[in-house]
Amino acid sequence: TKSRQKQKILCLIHSKERKEKPFRIMVRFHQSLGIIIPMSLFSRTFRASSAFVPNVAIASVTHTAAFSTARISPKEIVKRDIARPIASMSPSFSSPPSSSLRSMKIRPHQMRTTARFATEEVSSYEVDEDEDTEQLLADNSISDSPMEINGVNGDAAPAPNGEAAVPFREVLTSVGIYDKIKTIRDMPEKRPLSQNDVFCNRELKLSALKAMGFDMDYTLAQYKQPAFDKLAFEGARDKLVRALGYPEDVLDLEYDHTFWVRGLIIDTQRGNFLKIDRHKYVRLAYHGFNPISSITRKHLYSRTFNKVPSFTEKSFVNMDTLFQHVDAHLFASLVDMKDRGEYEFLDDRTYEEIYRQVRQCVDLCHRDGVIKDEVARNPEKYLVLDDGLFPMLKSYRDAGLKVFLLTNSYWEYTSVVMNYLFHKEKVGKEEQKKNSWLDYFDVCIVGSCKPAYLVDPYLNLFRVKPEDGSLLNTDGLFEIEALGPDGANKFLEQGKTFQGGNWNHLQAMLEIDAGEEILYVGDHLYADVLRSKRTLGWRSAFIVPELSDEMRVFSENVPLRKKITELRKLRDELSIYGDMLRRTSADPDSEEIKAKLQQIDEDDAVIKDTLAQMAGQYHAAFHPVWGQMFNAGYQDSRFAFFVQNYACLYTSKATNLGLSSINRSFRTGGEMLPHDRLLADADSEFSS
Repeated sequence: TKSRQKQKILCLIHSKERKEKPFRIMVRFHQSLGIIIPMSLFSRTFRASSAFVPNVAIASVTHTAAFSTARISPKEIVKRDIARPIASMSPSFSSPPSSSLRSMKIRPHQMRTTARFATEEVSSYEVDEDEDTEQLLADNSISDSPMEINGVNGDAAPAPNGEAAVPFREVLTSVGIYDKIKTIRDMPEKRPLSQNDVFCNRELKLSALKAMGFDMDYTLAQYKQPAFDKLAFEGARDKLVRALGYPEDVLDLEYDHTFWVRGLIIDTQRGNFLKIDRHKYVRLAYHGFNPISSITRKHLYSRTFNKVPSFTEKSFVNMDTLFQHVDAHLFASLVDMKDRGEYEFLDDRTYEEIYRQVRQCVDLCHRDGVIKDEVARNPEKYLVLDDGLFPMLKSYRDAGLKVFLLTNSYWEYTSVVMNYLFHKEKVGKEEQKKNSWLDYFDVCIVGSCKPAYLVDPYLNLFRVKPEDGSLLNTDGLFEIEALGPDGANKFLEQGKTFQGGNWNHLQAMLEIDAGEEILYVGDHLYADVLRSKRTLGWRSAFIVPELSDEMRVFSENVPLRKKITELRKLRDELSIYGDMLRRTSADPDSEEIKAKLQQIDEDDAVIKDTLAQMAGQYHAAFHPVWGQMFNAGYQDSRFAFFVQNYACLYTSKATNLGLSSINRSFRTGGEMLPHDRLLADADSEFSS
């Protein structure tokens, strides 16, 4: 081990004198100290504090400051070993071992830089100067004289008798600027919070943007459930029977959208539906509509030697969009039919083959008229009107932003939907041909084939004639360049509606070089948010229609969640206390110590049983089957993990963005790792 800078070792230690069973200790060898430091006792159980995404972090506090515990990607963390003396393992040590042996440092944002930003360009990431504290330190531009802080122990000046409570009084007084801040007295005592709020995972300065784009389906256009989904479900059900020869009983299947939530994973090989946490641990599994036992679930997805499923294999399908509720329900219904063994046709097919055919039939319904023709006939039956839609688009265009529509839907369907949303009623063919709604967009791209649009630079761009939907060839980037100076505007003067193409065409038409100057708003976690962010560096806003209900239920169950959090905290304290008894007692084998340890185990068991009932009640309040969408157990769900890592903003509907002016800067509440969270807890006592 001395030949390496650092080396983890798993030791089996046996005590002959005490005749105990071997127990395991994770240790780290530090060459600089020449010692081996224990990492954790094998008998100790470590628990993570409950995870919050920004919307629930804000909803869970009662004071004016909003705090976000958004998770940090492992790629954004640098681990540094800090040499600690052996004395840190003394009885006075009360913090978890992980926080005593290691500190975490968050890397600065990795921002794209181009020739444009070598000048004094403003970045959409640059919200506040204090965000660049590390750079200020590097530039030695921070005063060496420490700021005088009064009342550091919370002894801020109380409000004078008869004076109304003022938010932030305590902190402003403690830093000596209360009398200098005048606006604070006019602000509400508590932060107003509603289901229409926009929540921030990554700082965003709207005034630094040059363009804002929108998806259409489930973003600008919201659909009525379950009426809209039934079009695809019943259409696919009929195709399975009429075209593929499935049993006639399939026609009797009924759609129930309430069984499903977004963020699940479909295991198409086994016919299973999984809810996993941010660490890829399967917390809940169903086979069809039947729950899988804990033992079976663990053997299928956890207890495999030297093979941890990544859930990115082709056999796993992510339910990232509301459209996939139809696929899930039809597939689960067919899984149950196959398992009954009553249909020879299904016996001859694997679960994977059944899912593939379900997917093909549902996809065909979106292309052959089963859905779009019915929506065109009765748009009021399927589409939700929003009075704030076009005022929002107008306000951003008036503020100088270029606004574009980027949707996978083709022109005919896009025209039907957008005309209904614009006129708020079904209009005749002549009025529809005018497509007056196009005046609110600088560029409109249909049939974009996302996510390929965001990654494939070789896709061809076609111009659409809005009058009849016919397509014309273009030479794309070559044509724009050939038009000379101001080529983009000349190109768009010939028509601003297109089909296909790729992101290079779009950014050339918008005359934008840097991805961070674009904010794209969409509902598909992978095709709209993850791909645009990871590949192009676009800023992203994620639309989560389910967020309204999630926030309402969370707010109603805050008292229950606080009790659960406190009891989990107590279990951790019991575990720490047990460690202290084992470590500090002169005779760990004495009857007195054994009795105390036995009592700790009994107390822990009582709390554990109580917690199980309370946690079940809490999750059932959100959904009777899958629980809270943003949590899996006490961890962030996989869905929450990707929302936090790739969605700069998220909200329940697109028009919520219209409630913010172009001068708005979105800020995170600050991110904390477990050791910082424990140190910030009023009930913690730090011993150096």
